[in-house]
Amino acid sequence: MLDSSAMAALVESLEGNHVLCVGDAMVDRYVYGTVERVSPEAPIPILHIGLETSMPGGAGNVVRNLSALGARPVLVSARGDDSAGEELAVLLACHEGGEAHLVTEPGRQTPVKTRFIAQAQQLMRVDRETVAPLSTAGRRTLVAQAVAALERVAAMVLSDYGKGVLTGGVAAELIATARGRGRPVLVDPKGTDYGRYRGTTLLTPNRRELAEATHLPAGSDAEVVVAARRLIETCAVEAVLVTRSQDGMTLVSADGMVHHLPAEAREVFDVSGAGDTVVATLAAALAGGVGLEEAARLANVAAGIVVGKVGT
Repeated sequence: MLDSSAMAALVESLEGNHVLCVGDAMVDRYVYGTVERVSPEAPIPILHIGLETSMPGGAGNVVRNLSALGARPVLVSARGDDSAGEELAVLLACHEGGEAHLVTEPGRQTPVKTRFIAQAQQLMRVDRETVAPLSTAGRRTLVAQAVAALERVAAMVLSDYGKGVLTGGVAAELIATARGRGRPVLVDPKGTDYGRYRGTTLLTPNRRELAEATHLPAGSDAEVVVAARRLIETCAVEAVLVTRSQDGMTLVSADGMVHHLPAEAREVFDVSGAGDTVVATLAAALAGGVGLEEAARLANVAAGIVVGKVGT
């Protein structure tokens, strides 16, 4: 357990650490309002809109978290040649403390997630997106930009939201390149094919993702450890940090280390963006030379803060 002085020292150690984030960036849009009655047309609430706001989401939210921690992030991602892509570029440009490189793909729809919220409760979410690999030219450009950025950073995050940026061999190539240059690689995974993350330093699946990827139960502490060890063995990764909602986190490493970290949140309002906060905190800490166990404890505290708020 970290005391307040040790925690403060850890947070200070994140300042100025350079981290590369490659993955699926998107626009997170929030529509806030009030609900006072049910529609006469269908059994659904009527939302009276009071405020709309947008911010970078997905890999863009990882970058926002890195900046908030005092780190110096570099984002490499893709966007469509559309109004949402322009909006994403502007949102990222307005965000101080980092830099963003977006590969523009004609015909691609920039992902937009719109959440409708009333009385601090999410009513529904509407997604607009293209889920497809980048073109051959797009992949080459993205990989080239990421490899160039590796020279200026101390750690790399792959933020996979399953929209296609990290498919087509992109993830495997970047992991091999980064590890070959001595950079730790952290992956926030998606899907069930974790083989493409082979050789990474740290995987950060949630409990459901762990169970789906390993086809093993992941309810109890013991089950989570067994499933995490399966990933370590089959994917040749150094460690797995499993986020477990109200049950906290479990860190399992290839050298036999196991740590169960209790949840820090007193009350959960919104889990959206929590995984981004976890991987950003871990990356900033590892980039500064913090040990994996201490980095995980710091990430656990950060996650406890973010789930107690509405919105990413």
